[in-house]
Amino acid sequence: MKDTLERWLGTVFGLVFVALSLLVAVETAMRKLFNISLQGADELGGYALAVGATIAFSLALLGRNHIRVDVFHEHLPRRLQTVLNWLSAVSMASFAALMAWLAWYVIQDSRAYQSVSQTPWATPLVYPQTVWLIGLILFGALAVGIAAVATWQLLSGRSDALNTMLHPRSTREEIKEELDDLQQRGTAADTLPTSNHAPSIQAGAA
Repeated sequence: MKDTLERWLGTVFGLVFVALSLLVAVETAMRKLFNISLQGADELGGYALAVGATIAFSLALLGRNHIRVDVFHEHLPRRLQTVLNWLSAVSMASFAALMAWLAWYVIQDSRAYQSVSQTPWATPLVYPQTVWLIGLILFGALAVGIAAVATWQLLSGRSDALNTMLHPRSTREEIKEELDDLQQRGTAADTLPTSNHAPSIQAGAA
Protein backbone atom coordinates (compact mmCIF):
# COMPACT_ATOMS: atom_id res chain seq x y z
CA MET A 1 0.00 0.00 0.00
CA LYS A 2 2.73 2.43 0.99
CA ASP A 3 4.86 1.61 -2.06
CA THR A 4 1.86 1.94 -4.37
CA LEU A 5 0.93 5.33 -2.94
CA GLU A 6 4.53 6.54 -3.20
CA ARG A 7 4.68 5.38 -6.82
CA TRP A 8 1.44 7.15 -7.75
CA LEU A 9 2.42 10.37 -5.98
CA GLY A 10 5.85 10.29 -7.58
CA THR A 11 4.28 9.76 -11.00
CA VAL A 12 1.91 12.71 -10.56
CA PHE A 13 4.75 14.87 -9.29
CA GLY A 14 6.89 13.99 -12.28
CA LEU A 15 4.09 14.53 -14.81
CA VAL A 16 3.34 17.98 -13.39
CA PHE A 17 6.89 19.18 -13.88
CA VAL A 18 7.41 17.42 -17.21
CA ALA A 19 4.33 19.25 -18.50
CA LEU A 20 5.67 22.51 -17.07
CA SER A 21 9.07 21.99 -18.70
CA LEU A 22 7.40 21.32 -22.07
CA LEU A 23 5.33 24.49 -21.72
CA VAL A 24 8.43 26.54 -20.90
CA ALA A 25 10.23 25.03 -23.90
CA VAL A 26 7.34 25.94 -26.22
CA GLU A 27 7.14 29.43 -24.71
CA THR A 28 10.88 29.97 -25.23
CA ALA A 29 10.79 28.70 -28.81
CA MET A 30 7.80 30.87 -29.72
CA ARG A 31 9.43 33.96 -28.26
CA LYS A 32 12.69 33.28 -30.08
CA LEU A 33 11.25 32.29 -33.47
CA PHE A 34 7.97 34.20 -33.75
CA ASN A 35 8.22 36.90 -31.04
CA ILE A 36 4.98 35.54 -29.54
CA SER A 37 4.35 34.78 -25.88
CA LEU A 38 1.75 32.54 -24.28
CA GLN A 39 1.84 34.94 -21.30
CA GLY A 40 1.02 32.16 -18.88
CA ALA A 41 4.15 30.10 -18.28
CA ASP A 42 5.10 32.05 -15.17
CA GLU A 43 1.58 31.74 -13.76
CA LEU A 44 1.38 28.01 -14.39
CA GLY A 45 4.87 27.62 -12.95
CA GLY A 46 3.70 29.12 -9.69
CA TYR A 47 0.71 26.78 -9.54
CA ALA A 48 2.93 23.78 -10.33
CA LEU A 49 5.32 24.70 -7.52
CA ALA A 50 2.46 25.08 -5.04
CA VAL A 51 0.83 21.78 -5.95
CA GLY A 52 4.16 19.99 -6.32
CA ALA A 53 5.16 21.12 -2.83
CA THR A 54 2.10 19.48 -1.30
CA ILE A 55 2.88 16.23 -3.13
CA ALA A 56 6.48 16.45 -1.93
CA PHE A 57 5.24 16.87 1.65
CA SER A 58 3.41 13.55 1.40
CA LEU A 59 6.31 11.76 -0.31
CA ALA A 60 8.75 13.01 2.32
CA LEU A 61 6.37 11.89 5.07
CA LEU A 62 6.04 8.38 3.65
CA GLY A 63 9.80 8.10 3.14
CA ARG A 64 10.69 9.61 6.54
CA ASN A 65 12.62 12.34 4.74
CA HIS A 66 11.39 15.34 6.69
CA ILE A 67 14.32 16.86 8.55
CA ARG A 68 14.67 16.01 12.24
CA VAL A 69 17.42 17.27 14.55
CA ASP A 70 18.62 13.91 15.85
CA VAL A 71 22.10 14.74 17.18
CA PHE A 72 21.26 13.45 20.64
CA HIS A 73 18.47 11.06 19.66
CA GLU A 74 20.65 7.93 19.46
CA HIS A 75 22.18 8.63 22.88
CA LEU A 76 18.86 8.92 24.74
CA PRO A 77 17.19 6.06 26.63
CA ARG A 78 15.05 3.78 24.47
CA ARG A 79 11.83 4.79 26.20
CA LEU A 80 12.54 8.50 25.65
CA GLN A 81 13.32 7.81 22.00
CA THR A 82 9.91 6.18 21.67
CA VAL A 83 8.15 9.18 23.20
CA LEU A 84 10.05 11.61 20.96
CA ASN A 85 9.24 9.56 17.87
CA TRP A 86 5.57 9.55 18.82
CA LEU A 87 5.71 13.29 19.53
CA SER A 88 7.22 13.93 16.10
CA ALA A 89 4.28 12.14 14.44
CA VAL A 90 1.69 14.02 16.50
CA SER A 91 3.43 17.36 15.82
CA MET A 92 3.53 16.69 12.09
CA ALA A 93 -0.15 15.72 12.08
CA SER A 94 -1.09 18.90 13.97
CA PHE A 95 0.96 21.03 11.58
CA ALA A 96 -0.52 19.35 8.48
CA ALA A 97 -4.07 19.72 9.78
CA LEU A 98 -3.43 23.39 10.57
CA MET A 99 -2.14 24.02 7.04
CA ALA A 100 -5.21 22.41 5.47
CA TRP A 101 -7.53 24.34 7.78
CA LEU A 102 -5.88 27.69 6.96
CA ALA A 103 -5.88 26.86 3.23
CA TRP A 104 -9.65 26.32 3.42
CA TYR A 105 -10.11 29.88 4.73
CA VAL A 106 -7.81 31.22 2.02
CA ILE A 107 -10.11 29.70 -0.58
CA GLN A 108 -13.17 31.12 1.15
CA ASP A 109 -11.62 34.59 1.00
CA SER A 110 -10.76 34.14 -2.69
CA ARG A 111 -14.35 33.09 -3.39
CA ALA A 112 -15.81 35.98 -1.39
CA TYR A 113 -13.63 38.62 -3.06
CA GLN A 114 -13.67 36.88 -6.47
CA SER A 115 -9.88 37.11 -6.54
CA VAL A 116 -8.08 36.57 -9.83
CA SER A 117 -4.40 36.26 -10.70
CA GLN A 118 -2.53 39.43 -11.62
CA THR A 119 -1.64 38.11 -15.08
CA PRO A 120 -3.14 38.51 -18.57
CA TRP A 121 -5.09 35.30 -17.99
CA ALA A 122 -6.78 36.67 -14.85
CA THR A 123 -7.38 33.13 -13.61
CA PRO A 124 -9.89 32.86 -10.74
CA LEU A 125 -7.63 31.85 -7.86
CA VAL A 126 -10.22 29.54 -6.37
CA TYR A 127 -9.41 26.89 -9.02
CA PRO A 128 -5.65 26.45 -8.48
CA GLN A 129 -6.12 26.97 -4.76
CA THR A 130 -8.61 24.09 -4.67
CA VAL A 131 -6.03 21.75 -6.20
CA TRP A 132 -3.53 23.07 -3.66
CA LEU A 133 -6.02 22.35 -0.86
CA ILE A 134 -6.55 18.79 -2.10
CA GLY A 135 -2.80 18.20 -1.87
CA LEU A 136 -2.73 19.59 1.67
CA ILE A 137 -5.72 17.47 2.69
CA LEU A 138 -3.93 14.36 1.40
CA PHE A 139 -0.82 15.33 3.35
CA GLY A 140 -2.93 15.97 6.45
CA ALA A 141 -4.77 12.67 6.12
CA LEU A 142 -1.51 10.74 5.83
CA ALA A 143 0.03 12.59 8.78
CA VAL A 144 -3.03 12.07 10.98
CA GLY A 145 -3.19 8.40 10.00
CA ILE A 146 0.47 7.86 10.90
CA ALA A 147 -0.03 9.69 14.20
CA ALA A 148 -3.06 7.53 14.99
CA VAL A 149 -1.12 4.33 14.32
CA ALA A 150 1.79 5.62 16.41
CA THR A 151 -0.56 6.47 19.29
CA TRP A 152 -2.09 2.99 19.18
CA GLN A 153 1.36 1.42 19.17
CA LEU A 154 2.44 3.58 22.11
CA LEU A 155 -0.62 2.74 24.19
CA SER A 156 -0.40 -0.96 23.38
CA GLY A 157 3.27 -1.14 24.34
CA ARG A 158 4.54 -1.84 20.82
CA SER A 159 7.49 0.51 21.14
CA ASP A 160 9.70 -1.48 18.76
CA ALA A 161 7.15 -1.20 15.95
CA LEU A 162 6.69 2.51 16.67
CA ASN A 163 10.44 3.17 16.57
CA THR A 164 10.82 1.17 13.38
CA MET A 165 8.10 3.23 11.70
CA LEU A 166 9.16 6.67 12.95
CA HIS A 167 12.84 6.45 13.87
CA PRO A 168 14.95 9.12 12.08
CA ARG A 169 16.65 7.75 9.00
CA SER A 170 20.26 6.86 9.72
CA THR A 171 23.17 7.16 7.32
CA ARG A 172 23.33 3.37 7.19
CA GLU A 173 19.69 3.17 6.10
CA GLU A 174 20.24 5.75 3.36
CA ILE A 175 23.31 3.90 2.07
CA LYS A 176 21.43 0.59 2.10
CA GLU A 177 18.55 2.16 0.18
CA GLU A 178 20.93 3.51 -2.46
CA LEU A 179 22.69 0.15 -2.78
CA ASP A 180 19.36 -1.67 -3.12
CA ASP A 181 18.32 0.79 -5.81
CA LEU A 182 21.58 0.25 -7.69
CA GLN A 183 21.14 -3.51 -7.42
CA GLN A 184 17.61 -3.29 -8.83
CA ARG A 185 18.84 -1.17 -11.72
CA GLY A 186 21.62 -3.66 -12.39
CA THR A 187 19.14 -6.53 -12.37
CA ALA A 188 16.89 -4.65 -14.79
CA ALA A 189 19.86 -3.98 -17.07
CA ASP A 190 20.82 -7.67 -17.06
CA THR A 191 17.34 -8.62 -18.26
CA LEU A 192 17.62 -6.41 -21.37
CA PRO A 193 18.08 -8.36 -24.63
CA THR A 194 21.62 -8.42 -25.99
CA SER A 195 22.46 -7.12 -29.43
CA ASN A 196 22.00 -9.50 -32.35
CA HIS A 197 25.23 -8.23 -33.87
CA ALA A 198 27.46 -9.77 -31.20
CA PRO A 199 27.46 -13.35 -32.65
CA SER A 200 28.27 -12.13 -36.15
CA ILE A 201 31.18 -10.05 -34.88
CA GLN A 202 32.58 -13.03 -33.03
CA ALA A 203 32.15 -15.20 -36.08
CA GLY A 204 34.00 -12.67 -38.22
CA ALA A 205 36.80 -12.48 -35.72
CA ALA A 206 37.14 -16.26 -35.71
